[in-house]
Amino acid sequence: MKEIDAVGHRVVHGGEYFTDSVLIDDEVIKKLEDCIDLAPLHNPANIEGIKACQQIMPGVPMVAVFDTAFHQTMPDYAYIYPIPYEYYEKHRIRRYGFHGTSHKYVSMRAAEILGRPIEELKIVTCHLGNGASITAVKNGKSIDTSMGFTPLEGLAMGTRSGSIDPSIVTFLMEKEGLTAHQVVDILNKKSGVYGISGISNDFRDIENAAFNEGNKRAMLALKVFAYIAKKTIGAYAAAMGGVDAIVFTAGVGENGPEMREFILEGLEFLGFTLDKEKNRVRGKGGNNIYRRFQSKSHGNSYK
Repeated sequence: MKEIDAVGHRVVHGGEYFTDSVLIDDEVIKKLEDCIDLAPLHNPANIEGIKACQQIMPGVPMVAVFDTAFHQTMPDYAYIYPIPYEYYEKHRIRRYGFHGTSHKYVSMRAAEILGRPIEELKIVTCHLGNGASITAVKNGKSIDTSMGFTPLEGLAMGTRSGSIDPSIVTFLMEKEGLTAHQVVDILNKKSGVYGISGISNDFRDIENAAFNEGNKRAMLALKVFAYIAKKTIGAYAAAMGGVDAIVFTAGVGENGPEMREFILEGLEFLGFTLDKEKNRVRGKGGNNIYRRFQSKSHGNSYK
């Protein structure tokens, strides 16, 4: 272990305590423990991992990198839910957002590729995979994001429903004789594109069924996923007063040219035209993804 100079720990939830990565000490661990109620499945495991590393490598610096930190720049009107304010004061119920490390990195990388200062850009970052979220990054800061109090809010995902009418929870409890926990389990593990298609939460399986086998439910699942993503991009363009770049990352975002085209179709009014040839890219060739649009609003051509 002597060759290890430092250890980084990805921590899911930092609550309102952390706005950036931090050097871990006893006070940081105490705050992570205070956030367990907000991430009961993840934070305990994160803390256990940190303590194990501290025991094995005493004296080696440990750094916590938070999924939530990047989104702490959201204004209060973007993160407060329209429910009694006392629940925020008592339980810190608010929108936190996740995938922050991804959204921060790809927005910075997009600015580098475009050759423009991130402080001057309005970017929509789309982290699309089994878990999926979209973020509005204005002048290098997150001002809104699709995930909320938990990662269940927002887009339709692999097995998560995303945002739905809350009354559906009590309706299903009454009609199906389920507990609240059972309904939430369904919304987390049996919904999304898996729930609609009835096939899989793997987009490759769903795309195969939709495009090669003519499966209508599989095609419906893809259309629902794309439609909600499209609406979110449009909403964030409105929130920022325009958009300079739309960025795709994660499994579906990087490897799904069909899904990217589905999502971008109809968004031409934002001032971008899809270059279908350059959209035919998967994986590491994806640097071109940022260059496949022609920007009418700024007079720049990215080809």
